[in-house]
Amino acid sequence: MDLEADGPSTRRRGPELEAALLDAAWDELTEKGYSGLTFDAVAERAHTSRPVIYRRWSERESLVLAAIRHHYDAEPIDIPDTGSLRGDLYALLRLASDRRADMAVMISAQLAGLFSETGMSLGTARERLLGQGTIWDTVILTRAQERGEIDLDAVPARVQSLPFDLMRHELLMTHEPVSDEFIATVVDEMFLPLVAHHMDYGNGVVPPD
Repeated sequence: MDLEADGPSTRRRGPELEAALLDAAWDELTEKGYSGLTFDAVAERAHTSRPVIYRRWSERESLVLAAIRHHYDAEPIDIPDTGSLRGDLYALLRLASDRRADMAVMISAQLAGLFSETGMSLGTARERLLGQGTIWDTVILTRAQERGEIDLDAVPARVQSLPFDLMRHELLMTHEPVSDEFIATVVDEMFLPLVAHHMDYGNGVVPPD
């Protein structure tokens, strides 16, 4: 879709203009929260006009979600490749936690108005932003399957997402990056034993009573 320039003095167009609008919306969101964010304030911060924003996002909800996704995409996380599922999980959980703790704080502190106004849950908001999963777990679990470390047909989807679900919950509860002890507990005491259990069961091993 072609995006018009926002004014003769700046002549920003297309992705440049959209990035400026989303950066402004993100800054307004982090400073004032969802309830305090207005189209007028975003337009003023981006040095443009309110109709320019309306042509792209007609509702505050859609603008805010787009701003969060823009900020998320602006700081991509490199997916580690350590050669083992355990090593990849340790490295990725540490990296993702360190890089996403600030976003977890912002979401829990600033989006209460969004959930109240729209009836949207945190899970629904995440699904609208990222879909059913992230590229992180898809890549490292596919690699692990290729190495023979996991059978994705035997291990339930809920177990596959467990390390990332628990990390997100911890970030939202503590507003701090997760500890090394937390990662070790999740990976070595919860996730990998569950993977082994489901793979054994899938291979015909009868679980004990």
